[in-house]
Amino acid sequence: MRKAVPYFIFLCASFILSACNFLWGNKQDDTVDEIFRQGAIDPNLVSQNVGYVPVLPFFQGFVNPTDIYVGYDEMIYVIDDLGVHILDQKGTLNATISIQGATDIVQDRRLHTYIAGRINVIRGGNQYNLPAVYRLIHTGSNNYKIIDTLIHPDCDVSRASTSFRGAEDEQVKFTGLTTLHDNTLFVSRIGPKNDITSFSRPDNAILVFDADGNNTSYFAGLSPTSSGLRSSMGISSIASQAAPPQRTVGISSSRNVIIALNDPSPDLEFRVLVLDYFEDPDLGPSYRESAYLLDFDTSKSQRFLYQPFRFKSPEDVYIAPDALQYFFVVDSGTDSFYQFTNKGYEGVNAPATYKDRRQIIASFGGSGSGPFQFKNPSGVCYFKRVIYIADKGNGRICRYKLSTDIE
Repeated sequence: MRKAVPYFIFLCASFILSACNFLWGNKQDDTVDEIFRQGAIDPNLVSQNVGYVPVLPFFQGFVNPTDIYVGYDEMIYVIDDLGVHILDQKGTLNATISIQGATDIVQDRRLHTYIAGRINVIRGGNQYNLPAVYRLIHTGSNNYKIIDTLIHPDCDVSRASTSFRGAEDEQVKFTGLTTLHDNTLFVSRIGPKNDITSFSRPDNAILVFDADGNNTSYFAGLSPTSSGLRSSMGISSIASQAAPPQRTVGISSSRNVIIALNDPSPDLEFRVLVLDYFEDPDLGPSYRESAYLLDFDTSKSQRFLYQPFRFKSPEDVYIAPDALQYFFVVDSGTDSFYQFTNKGYEGVNAPATYKDRRQIIASFGGSGSGPFQFKNPSGVCYFKRVIYIADKGNGRICRYKLSTDIE
């Protein structure tokens, strides 16, 4: 894998307009010209001088990267066809871990790393390839070790009294991972068996594990077979409000999450959902819809998270763990990156000098290989005001920063 140049170059279309000679010395620079052309796609990025700008160089040389994550250990984790690559903040490769069928990665505050993948097991004399979540330690060094493996269906306590389903269980996939402030692990999954009258939980569900890997519950209250604001059809990602960097105070203790749904059904009206934790004194814990996101206040924004059919194929979601708590979404169906406030308004806060107080649209994308384009983006994360996007079709990790955050 090619080593990234160990410094950041911040480019903004508005800077090019006003100070190109000062920053670069040559207006004919190919990279600068390409940044200008792509930035001009959305006039808001130029005329209002607010939006995301590339942090160059992008990390190159990956083979179909599907997930990107910056851990509590501040290492950068990239999953692609060749394995789980561990990079430092400069983009230098430290190690590669081989995990069969790896798709998703997350880390808890103990620096335990969880990787969703597959595992071969023998059942009744036959071999099956089943979904699994591997728990590793010391992944920030070359002395990593697998200390636990959660294997479907045994990791689901509701399956303890049901028989193995053979090919049906083999079709199940673990599609998303996130952790909480107390090292609780949430695992989203999809599969063919979704009988809501069955004693065992539906395959389209989110499982809850404690810090020791015990399955304690699941997200009750979600529908595995129908569209709506509490749907679990085809979950492709899940994210909590607790995320790196590591800190002793200020980390969110909320159990609320955001999920993405990538079910092929054309009738799925809402594909990115915010779910609020609720504990009923009689019925126990469950999750319900965030109805406040249906407030389409056009005096505050032009576009909204809960607009019907807003997304086509959302692959990944993330929540900024800072005070702003922005929501981030990457959609392979539109080859785009989207950003929303925690109220569901699309865009970023307007600077104090702006008369128009509505959110400024900062989402961008479109199919291509330019600095503001993607091909099948599949992963997104946020760390210290930098957005990381796994641009699967272009084999790269793209990085962006708000122009208002550039000092």
